[in-house]
Amino acid sequence: MEQSSRSGSQAVDRAAALLDLVVTSPHPRSFTSLVDELGLAKSTTSRLLQALERNRLVQRDRQGCFRPGAVFAVYASRSTTGQDLADLAELTQPALDRLALVSGETANFAVPRGWAAVQIAQADGRFLLGATNWVGIEVPPHCSALGKVFLAYGRLPVPEGPLETRTPATVTDPSDLARELADVRRRGWAYAWEELEAGLSAVAAPVRGPDGTVVGALSVSGPTARLTRDRVGSVGALVVDQAQAVSQLLGFTHPPVRRPATGPTRKAGAA
Repeated sequence: MEQSSRSGSQAVDRAAALLDLVVTSPHPRSFTSLVDELGLAKSTTSRLLQALERNRLVQRDRQGCFRPGAVFAVYASRSTTGQDLADLAELTQPALDRLALVSGETANFAVPRGWAAVQIAQADGRFLLGATNWVGIEVPPHCSALGKVFLAYGRLPVPEGPLETRTPATVTDPSDLARELADVRRRGWAYAWEELEAGLSAVAAPVRGPDGTVVGALSVSGPTARLTRDRVGSVGALVVDQAQAVSQLLGFTHPPVRRPATGPTRKAGAA
């Protein structure tokens, strides 16, 4: 019994040492570098890393190197430090890459901060001409798809009184906005039709943490000429699928049942 206890404690100590190396390193760690630094057998290192991966404490990047896992991204979603947000952005990058590849348009990930939606990661689609780098840019919540997600699920305060007009299509009446936010919750995704900028449209869906709280949002945006009303429903379903995949990485195991995708019904809309 005592021997078993010592073995278990030794395994925990070794796993903790591995985790410490991965989390405190300024860059992802290769398997070989971890073996060399800790002096463990390759088989032992592999077994411990697999256990840490199963528990979402580490994850592999596209080069097969190890970096902090989804558990740390959940913590990062509640933080404001640059490194924590960078970890969260890294976790969402594969989903953004898939969205950009399939839709052909720009994909972004944003978090709620203060009174705005702040975009912290982006993947460019195949239409690079005229594309905007939105990383680091705050957008007003009432006239952006990402912001409407945060308003609809209580992550940003719903503004009162007359709302800022960005374009002729911007929703400026709080009652109209309230009805639209109810549609977002029913549908599972938000859209913005030339509300932030003329000629720009966007679709966004919520990313949830382990307890179901919305911690971020994924979006696809592009010129209205390409992201047409006929495409909005299918793009909305695509964004929801990727948002749910990221949510599951963060530990959310009960994604909401998605209703059939439907396009915008009113003439003015969002971005």
